[in-house]
Amino acid sequence: MNKVLPGHITAVTVVRGLHEGDPCDGDVDVFCLTAVARSLGSMLEILMGSGLAAAAGLNAWMPLFALGLADRFVPAITLPDAWSWLSGDVALWITGILLVVEVVADKVPAVDSINDVIQTVVRPAAGGVAFGAGSTAESFRIEDPSSLFQNNAWIPVVIGVVIALGMHAFKAGIRPVANLATAGAAAPILSTAEDASALSLVVTAFFAPVLTVLIIVAFIVGAIVVLRRLHRRRLERESSAEPLL
Repeated sequence: MNKVLPGHITAVTVVRGLHEGDPCDGDVDVFCLTAVARSLGSMLEILMGSGLAAAAGLNAWMPLFALGLADRFVPAITLPDAWSWLSGDVALWITGILLVVEVVADKVPAVDSINDVIQTVVRPAAGGVAFGAGSTAESFRIEDPSSLFQNNAWIPVVIGVVIALGMHAFKAGIRPVANLATAGAAAPILSTAEDASALSLVVTAFFAPVLTVLIIVAFIVGAIVVLRRLHRRRLERESSAEPLL
């Protein structure tokens, strides 16, 4: 007879994932399995919060809007009381409208750079909210996954701010260089790629949190490659424009 652990995870489910030499040797101890289940739950929720915070670094309003929609329409995801306001009618309307505004403004040359300056404060703040809400949400039917942070509720918010600020720095650093090298033609292309990356981060954060790490790494690598190509192209133009003596 299976013993049901907190978070609706059965003992058999956890035992199948254990290997020889793990701390739970011999007879299965329900307390040990509970600890393993909570550790796995905490890891998933931290990855979920990280993915949402990274998405906020690219688009401040997309993860907040998605969290509100998920809390209202996805039964497997429930925001804690402290963040339940995200699924309210007013919050959904505001975040939805601001999402559309940012998506449009970010595709206009010059306006995108102005928007990035304004978002230097907004995106990290949104990342803190997204990580705080995501890392304490009851998702994947694992209860109390945020036990790691229960005595320090500010920690997930700070982590989210740092992650979002890092992603924003990459985005804001690439855009002026790209606009200068392409006379603004790259703005809508890069913006669309960033929107797709943010959406991918949000979706994977909800349904496959482990993949969020791969997407973040891929974005950083892609940003570095784009910066190198743009720098090389600028050097080639400068060298070709030098007058012959």
